[in-house]
Amino acid sequence: MSPMLRASLQRFKNNRTGFACFIAFLMILLLSLGAELIANDKPLLVKYQDAYYLPVLKAYPETTFGGIFETEAEYQDPAVQQLIHANGWVLWPVIRFSYDTPNLALDVPLPAPPSRQNWLGTDDQGRDVLARILYGLRISLLFGFALTLLSAALGILVGAIQGYYAGWVDLIGQRILEVWGSLPMLFMVMILVSLFSPNIYWLFLIMLFFGWTTLVSMVRAEFLRARNLEYVWAARSMGAGHGRIMFRHILPNVIGSSLSQLPFMLTANISALTALDFFGYGLPPETASLGELLLQGKNNLNAPWLAWSGFLTLAIVLSLLIYTGEAIRDAFDPKT
Repeated sequence: MSPMLRASLQRFKNNRTGFACFIAFLMILLLSLGAELIANDKPLLVKYQDAYYLPVLKAYPETTFGGIFETEAEYQDPAVQQLIHANGWVLWPVIRFSYDTPNLALDVPLPAPPSRQNWLGTDDQGRDVLARILYGLRISLLFGFALTLLSAALGILVGAIQGYYAGWVDLIGQRILEVWGSLPMLFMVMILVSLFSPNIYWLFLIMLFFGWTTLVSMVRAEFLRARNLEYVWAARSMGAGHGRIMFRHILPNVIGSSLSQLPFMLTANISALTALDFFGYGLPPETASLGELLLQGKNNLNAPWLAWSGFLTLAIVLSLLIYTGEAIRDAFDPKT
């Protein structure tokens, strides 16, 4: 690890607010990644007749536990539970509902308010809100991470080429970026997504198609500044090729300011996905998402727990990312 990088990491750790938000965000990310272990309609572990089973990882027919059906056991069925408890025990997750599991034991109109069974209530289909938040967070975060990293890679590549070669390459590239940047991204994505059936892969490609330009201007400016520095001329005089100079000499010296923008890009991508889901142009309808939860809150004003759950979840996650991004930006700022 270089002394400069070590000093930047130490400055990041010394920023108590930013570092605490980073740790909190990592905890939320880990909880969402393990959503099946926290919220599931299948047990984590079953002991039956001195044998152990993992229904959360593998499907077992009902006959495994002494039933009569060859289909997968319905662990919420009292009859199946009685069969298991007669010869063993069951370890359930904290929340006994998956993102698509309706609570059929409710005796109140839907959406149901918060209760001991459903801590944040249910939506208008009887599905547990907290379970859908966990699964929806995972989709939003993983989608945002993938889109951010690929967008950053493309933006850095294009910005490096523009800044290093300058001249006509930079001039043509700037004109293209001016036209591209003038397009209303959200509306263009909505129009293009509406032409295809809801699909996460199409949505990802379309959002990448309009979102790769974020870092281009910053990287271009850094390469324009660095291309005439002494170490670049020294590398050229030693016969280094353009690719080696760009990615082995210049890029490591200018990448810090670009990487500090990644949390802000992630925030923008999560917000864009949530907005598309809210307007019905995002993920498939059956998918758990924060935008779909906000839409349910809008459609069910008599159930304020839906809107508040979605709003607070989104506000907390985005606030943590913003404070983390500010701390990273200050830590990698070459002027500090």
